[in-house]
Order: sequence, then structure tokens, then C-alpha cells
Amino acid sequence: MHLFRLLKILSVSVRYGLDEFFLGHERVSGLRALISAAFFWRALDAPRAVRLRQALEALGPIFVKFGQVLSTRRDLLPPDIAEELARLQDQVPPFPAEQVTAILNRVYGKPVEQVFESFEREPVASASVAQVHLARLPDGTEVAIKVLRPGIAGVIAGDLALLHTGATLIEWLWSDGRRLRPHEVVDEFAKHLEVELDLLREASNASQLGRNFKDSPLLLVPLIHWDYCSSEVMVMERMHGTPVSQIDALRAQGVDIPRLSRAGVEIFFTQVFRDGFFHADMHPGNILVTPEGRYVALDFGIMGTLTELDKNYLAQNFLAFFRRDYRRVAQVHIESGWAPKDTRVDDFEAAIRAVCEPIFAKPLREISFGRVLLRLFQTSRRFNIQVQPQLVLLQKTLLNIEGLGRDLDPELDLWQTAKPYLERWMAEQVGWRGLVEHVRQEAPYWSTLLPQLPRLLHQALERQAQPAASRETEDFLSEKRRQNRLLAVIAALLAVIAAILLATR
Repeated sequence: MHLFRLLKILSVSVRYGLDEFFLGHERVSGLRALISAAFFWRALDAPRAVRLRQALEALGPIFVKFGQVLSTRRDLLPPDIAEELARLQDQVPPFPAEQVTAILNRVYGKPVEQVFESFEREPVASASVAQVHLARLPDGTEVAIKVLRPGIAGVIAGDLALLHTGATLIEWLWSDGRRLRPHEVVDEFAKHLEVELDLLREASNASQLGRNFKDSPLLLVPLIHWDYCSSEVMVMERMHGTPVSQIDALRAQGVDIPRLSRAGVEIFFTQVFRDGFFHADMHPGNILVTPEGRYVALDFGIMGTLTELDKNYLAQNFLAFFRRDYRRVAQVHIESGWAPKDTRVDDFEAAIRAVCEPIFAKPLREISFGRVLLRLFQTSRRFNIQVQPQLVLLQKTLLNIEGLGRDLDPELDLWQTAKPYLERWMAEQVGWRGLVEHVRQEAPYWSTLLPQLPRLLHQALERQAQPAASRETEDFLSEKRRQNRLLAVIAALLAVIAAILLATR
């Protein structure tokens, strides 16, 4: 089966002239004339980026999804290809309703008619991994049922193996291939698909996001009906709203469009910097808007996470950009270890200034943050900086926010909208309020440790009083004495801080 799949990939690649991407590289460039003569019948009038998109669509839904993920890696792609791949649509014909009911009957152990009060056989959405049907629970609650495509796991496994083969060819054919880390890109894609193949994980993502925005006036997240969920089926609250792309319909409902655009920015930065957990597939097809002007999030298969270190790094970078402190941007890259330690700060600062300075004092419609990101990636490449994998989804989401903001309100200034929020977050995390909050969070641990300190100190002093048996033992005890002194200092500091906390209550 893999052989037949490989032959199909080669056939489609030849038909759409994808050999052009490989024949330009140094190790096989001599074959260009031979290939052109052998396939003289091909019509290759369309630009290469368009032909690549068409080839991925011809290869099927998994390659379409891979192209979508690849379009976010603008550090790896020329701008024309990245822009064209971003147009790929994950829409495929639905699988038959008989297969859907067979899956539901097997999962629930009884006919679907006995599980739901009503079930619509025609799907309302169909994608490469799953499709969605509407239904009603026995108590009359409207729900949406997401069902995994039968046999999709085997198809994905085979295509991933072929993608890794392609990654190996890129490393072999292209001198710059290893720096582009093609196997890592494929692994990143596989990780996304792994989550999408387990609908329980997607349901847990939706549940977590819903808790983070409970009672939020900005964002609604559908409730999960856990009693009806499995790894193949997810049942959630049916959400009503108007697709965010239908701006005229939203205006007719009285929705404040400029306010809606600002709310989208606030939701994004709240997810990233408050929670470190964000919806990473925020294209217009996954967003509805209620008549009251609240966003409704859908499709939780791709979520991003950030550590406290990532959030702090990003906040410092964003604020430095807002303040046009490009030297601080360069220093943060070097301090974080993302740039080599021997990088000249002044050179890096000048390169960043050349990219970022033109974007300020302009409305969103006059600039493209996608192109700004692309130029930043190219600048980083000159300084041997590799884009961090954990930030790839964040970059993709920021680009989605840009597109959404441009559609809703071309006058929106993304930077000025986000700046007050980021400054407030930094004050809470880095200022004295952040210190007090962190101390309060650690107080339960200290309350457990403090009563043990006298016993720990006594045991350490007893060990210190025992005679040394050898030079190695003496060295060991010397190190222990140093640790004991440090422990005593820490104990004293903890006692002082605990006293301060008790005094402030």
C-alpha cells in the first residue's frame, strides 16, 4: 500500500511540476534539462506556489492539512508559497451516514435512536479527520456530535511515513536542509494529528478553555457532555451564532464591529499571557458571533501551551517592541539562549530596527504582520537563530488575529490595543504585586517545611560531628557543611517572609 501511495505522490508531483523545487538544488541541478525533455507535454503556466497548492489538494486531506501547518512556518518558506498554502481549505466530502450510525451504535452499545431523541443524518461540517452532525439529547438539549472518520488512523500513519521520507530527501538534496529541521516539522504535524485523532483530548481542551473563560463577557465555549464522549465521538453543546466573516449580517444585528475587533485582540492576549493556553486554530470558520457581540469558539483540536518562561520572554519582547527598545529585544534573545552568546548586540539591534520601525504609527490595513514576521525570521537566520517550536502555533494564531482584525476593522491598531493589557500583565507578574502573589502561592509549601527545619538542622549537625574516615569523606562533609550554612540562611529568610505575611493578614 505504501508503494502504491508513493507512486501516486510521484505521479502528482510530475503532473504539477513539483520537480522544480528539487532540481534547483546543487546536487541534482544537472538533471533539469533531462526532466524537462522527458515531460515536455506538461502545461506549467501557473506559478509554482499555485501548482504546489493544487498538488496537495490532489493528494488528499492529510496533505492538505500538512500544507496548512507548513504555511505557518514562514521561517522556512518563501513568501509566495506561504501565502498560497494559507489558502488551503480542509473541506472534503462527508463519509456515508450509515458509517456514522455504525460507529455510534458500537460506541454506545445500542442503536443511536435509543441514545438521542433525534439525530440528523446529514452532516453540517466535514473535514479530513472528522465530521459533525446535529442531534438532541433525551432531555431535549441541542448538541453537536463530532465523529472520527473510519480508518483515518491508518491513512495518517502511512502518509506520515512518506512525509518523513521526503524530509530525508530534503536534508540530502539541500545544503541548508538540516538547518530547516524538516523531520521536526513533520513531527510537529504528527503531534497535531495525534490530538485530533483522540476526541477525548479535544473535549478536554474545550473544557479547559471553558473554565478559563467562565462567565466571560467576551468568549463563549460549548459545554461538553462527558457521558456521551469517547475517543471516537465528542458530544458538545450546540452553539448558535453568525460566522464572524459575515460582517454585513453582524452589522444588521446591531453588533459593534470595532468593539468586536478589539475584543478579539483581548481574548488572544488573555489566553496567551494569563492562561498560557490558547486556541491555535482561530480562522473565521471556527468562530461565531452572538447578537450580543460575544465570540463563540469552535473546534479545539489544535491548542497551544506556553510555560511561564515563554510568557515572560514574549511579554518582554512585545513591550520592548511597543516602546521601540530594539536593544532590549536583542538582549532578551541573547539572555534566553536563543541567540548565540557571541552575537553583537548592536548589530542585532540595528537589524531588528530596520524590520520593525516602519510598522509603527500606521493603521492595520497598511501593514502586514505576516510580512513583518517573515522579515524577522530572515533576520534571525542571518544571526543563526532558530525559531523555537513552542512558538510556532503562537505565530500562526497571531497571523489569524491579523486577518480577522483586518476584516472587522481595517483601522484597528493591534499594537496600541494590546499594549495596555501587556503592561498590566507585566506589572502583575514582575512588580511588587507579582512578588506578593508568588509568596502567597508558596506559603503552603513553606508552612510544611518550616516545622521540619529544626529537625533537619539537628540531623545535619550530627552528621557533621562524626569523625572523618578518609579524604573523600572529609570532602563530602565539607560540602555538607556548606549546604547546611545555606540551609540556615534560607530558613531565616523563610521565617522573615512568613512573619511579614502573617503581619499583613
